[in-house]
Amino acid sequence: QAAAVRVYVNSSSENLQYPVLFVVRQQKGVLSWQVPLIFRGLYQRTYSYQEVSRTLCPSEPTPEMGLSDQIIFVDVASMAPFDIAYQLLVTRLENFQLETNKAFNFTASPSQPQYFLYKFPQDVDSVIIKVVSDAVYPCSVVSVQDIVCPVYDLDHNVEFNGVYQSMTKQAAITVQRKDFPGEQFFVVFVIKPEDYACGGSVPSSVPGNVNRTWNLQRTKNLQVTIVPSIKKSVYVQAMFFSFLSFLSFYLGSVVVAFVHYIRVRRKASAGRWSPEDGSGIITSSHPITASTPEGSSYGAIDESSSSGGRQLSSPERGLPAGSDTDSSVEEESDFDTMPEIESDKNVIRTKVFLYLSDLSRKDRRIVSKKYKIYFWNIITIAVFYALPVIQLVITYQTVVNVTGNQDICYYNFLCAHPLGVLSAFNNILSNVGHMLLGFLFLLIVLRRDILHRRAMEMKDVYTLDYGIPKHFGLFYAMGIALMMEGVLSACYHVCPNYSNFQFDTSFMYMIAGLCMLKLYQTRHPDINASAYSAYASFAVVICLAVLGVVFGKNDVWFWVIFSMIHVLASLALSTQIYYMGRFKMGECYAGVFRRAAAVLYTDCVQQCSRPMYMDRMVLLVVGNLVNWSFAIFGLLYRPRDFASYILGIFICNLLLYLAFYIIMKLRSSEKLLPIPLFCIVATAVVWAAALYFFFQTLSSWEETPAESREKNRPCILLGFFDDHDVWHFLSAAALFFSFLVLLTLDDDLDAVRRDKIPVF
Repeated sequence: QAAAVRVYVNSSSENLQYPVLFVVRQQKGVLSWQVPLIFRGLYQRTYSYQEVSRTLCPSEPTPEMGLSDQIIFVDVASMAPFDIAYQLLVTRLENFQLETNKAFNFTASPSQPQYFLYKFPQDVDSVIIKVVSDAVYPCSVVSVQDIVCPVYDLDHNVEFNGVYQSMTKQAAITVQRKDFPGEQFFVVFVIKPEDYACGGSVPSSVPGNVNRTWNLQRTKNLQVTIVPSIKKSVYVQAMFFSFLSFLSFYLGSVVVAFVHYIRVRRKASAGRWSPEDGSGIITSSHPITASTPEGSSYGAIDESSSSGGRQLSSPERGLPAGSDTDSSVEEESDFDTMPEIESDKNVIRTKVFLYLSDLSRKDRRIVSKKYKIYFWNIITIAVFYALPVIQLVITYQTVVNVTGNQDICYYNFLCAHPLGVLSAFNNILSNVGHMLLGFLFLLIVLRRDILHRRAMEMKDVYTLDYGIPKHFGLFYAMGIALMMEGVLSACYHVCPNYSNFQFDTSFMYMIAGLCMLKLYQTRHPDINASAYSAYASFAVVICLAVLGVVFGKNDVWFWVIFSMIHVLASLALSTQIYYMGRFKMGECYAGVFRRAAAVLYTDCVQQCSRPMYMDRMVLLVVGNLVNWSFAIFGLLYRPRDFASYILGIFICNLLLYLAFYIIMKLRSSEKLLPIPLFCIVATAVVWAAALYFFFQTLSSWEETPAESREKNRPCILLGFFDDHDVWHFLSAAALFFSFLVLLTLDDDLDAVRRDKIPVF
């Protein structure tokens, strides 16, 4: 059992011009200080202490000398022209070495720091140093230093060596045997003279004023316990659990696909093949009349009123089967620049009752090609966004490892398991679900796309008039976005802090936006946003998020401008949706707001009893109320977590639109097939469980690092994952089920003519 020597000195002198100097000379080092001992705080405030107690750096016995006595010289001097009284006491510390799994209590103050020795047991490769205190203040620092003299145990030099973190009521540092060749280290405890570093207020003291009782006010009782960390086998188990959990989704998808294949083959052999069992294309058993019936007029929709318009604008009518190619020769402008089409289109889109055939009049190949741009653009965005992010977080991790400052990153230190250069490998591993399930979703979409192409090659051209138009570009983009969310969330958790939280949320905005666009595209395939305008809108949102990080803390002007932009954007978009206008950036200007005024006059003054488009009006009124509420809340409370605030706006709008879509679907006597119904239930259950763990706050970069550590909790899953890791697992599954809902929601319409499918 190692022992050390502690020197206690006290002087009644308050004269800062003539302090008493103490110099302790040892075999391998010199330690010196003065009494009164002066600490400097913020704005050059000074604090003086008449009582000082220091532990001398212990000398290791050599093989030649053995356990011989160590000689210590203590020199006392002062330049004062008068006598100064002082006290000197040298004591032996019997409890200098800390033991594994045994709590040790002690007291420290700014002028009386403490440090202790710990030696790794033979079978332990990693330990966690847990420090707790009943009092929040005074602010303290816990440091782990190598066995080197001198030991840096004062406020102004504790950061010079080793690993350290600030502390209020709780701290935890994981130490690995490989980092200390001598298999032992010092645990140093320093009390800071001021509390501002831990979130406390700065004391109102006059610089240079001596307060003799300050020493008593800054005393803190601490308890340290060193416990073994997890073994390497736990890392392996956690990796197997993470991958096998999500690979089970692959197995389930294969089983569902196989059952579906057997079911289709049996019905095909029995002559009872149904489009709902295949790729979603029905076989035409009779000619479909494409002419407009006599007597039809504007607003009167019958079985073929839309087909005539489709015949006018779609050259596919004369194409043979199997001619579905993405020719680069055809352009969308071939159809949109014709005045007849423009006038016909504007008339059709202002009908009181719209059907899907009215909004799926463009060439399917050109529209599908337009939506594929979403996929290719998001890949480009992902590469250019992710590479600088990866480079930056690697730099963050390098700075943490080199400086030892663990206040840079906001980990859950009670459940932060290092691996290699990474400080919290568990927070990174738990994001594997987003990548695996995102890739699985891409495979599911690819399978549907291939089956659809095969059906297009086998069936005659009249099959285009049935079901929801199959455009998979947005689905591919959603799968890439889910994978990139996993990558960027892992990057954020390399070193989570205030400045890089936007990395964790950027693709969440894109996921929410793409889901809303896909939901709108389902029944508005001809008038949905182009990829360029959509991604430009996402870029504006991310720019606002960055500005919110910089200016959103206390600047009222930023919140006023943002709230105005939010409200005006909601009104502009609502007007476009209400009139089935094209969602393009160039139209969202003064003309839109004049149209909004016309809407209010037409629907609320001329015919106040009932708006022209009742369902759309209800959705947009509720949506605007929700968005205005967000704007008012932000303006009044100015939340510091601006990125999460914007994400909340996106998610609430998405949930509102999805609920409206499902309600209108059921109102239209459409049905939910078993698979989408299961996905809806699974989405709701998994999201509820995920949000429970999300709100179990384990750290918060909105506070100081010391205050954030008060929220740290131990691991809850396999002794490796914490609550936030479980949130990662569940949110990945919830997003996957959410995507499947959008993918399968309208499978029941595959056998329904498009001029019978309502638009809402």
